[in-house]
Amino acid sequence: MANTEDSFGGRRFQTTHWSLVLRAGGEDAPAARLALESLCKQIWYPLYGYVRRRGFGPEDAQDLVQGFFARLFESGDLANVSPARGRLRSFLLAALKHQVANHRRGVQTLKRGGGVHVVSIDLEDAEGRFSAEPEDLDTPDRAFDRRWAQTLLERVLVTLGDEFRAAGRRDLFVQLEGSLSGDAPDHIAVAAKLGMTHGAVKVAAHRLRRRYGELLRREIAQTLDRPEDVEDEIQNLFEALGD
Repeated sequence: MANTEDSFGGRRFQTTHWSLVLRAGGEDAPAARLALESLCKQIWYPLYGYVRRRGFGPEDAQDLVQGFFARLFESGDLANVSPARGRLRSFLLAALKHQVANHRRGVQTLKRGGGVHVVSIDLEDAEGRFSAEPEDLDTPDRAFDRRWAQTLLERVLVTLGDEFRAAGRRDLFVQLEGSLSGDAPDHIAVAAKLGMTHGAVKVAAHRLRRRYGELLRREIAQTLDRPEDVEDEIQNLFEALGD
C-alpha cells in the first residue's frame, strides 16, 4: 500500500479506500487479506446498518455482512475492480444489494458461526450504534449514505486529533474541537485556560478548520475515480447528514 507524504509536521499516512480494494484484488494473498481487513474495519458499520434497515435481525445482519466481506475476498471479483467504477460508496452498496437479493431468493444461506470472518463485528457495539439512530422514514439507501458520511467524518476527526497529540497540542485540540461542528468555543476563555493569547487561539482555530478541510477532501478523494468530483461528493455527503 503506497505511503504519501503528509503536509502536517512531516508525518506520513497510508492511502485507503480504493487503494485497499485494488490491493485486495491483487495476487499477493497475505497482503491482499491485510488490505481487505483494513478496509472492512473502516466501513463495516454503514453496511451493517443498511442490512438492518432491510429487515434483518442483528445476528443475521452480522453474518450477512461478514459473509459479504469474505465473498469479496474469496471470489476473486476484486481483481476486476477499478476506481473507474466510480464512487467506492456506490460500488460497495451495489455489491451488498446484490448479496441481499441473492439471499432473499435463497441463492445463499447464512452460516452462523461458520466461514471466514474477515472482520469481527461486535453485536453489542453495532446494536448500540443502530439503536441510537433516529427513528425516521429514511430509506435504507439514504440511511446508508448518512452512515457513510458519519463514518468518514469520524475518521477525519480521529486523524486530526492524532496529529495534534503528536505535535504536543492535545489540550488545544480538545478545546477547539467543537468549532468543527458549529459549536464555536469562547476563544478568550480558551486562551485563559491554556495560557495563550487571544490572537494565538484565533489563529490556531483557523488552522484547525483549514486542516480539517484538507483531511476531509483527501479522505473523500480516495473514494472517487476523478479528483474533480470531490466537491460534488462533499455536497452529497453533507446533504445526507442533513436529511
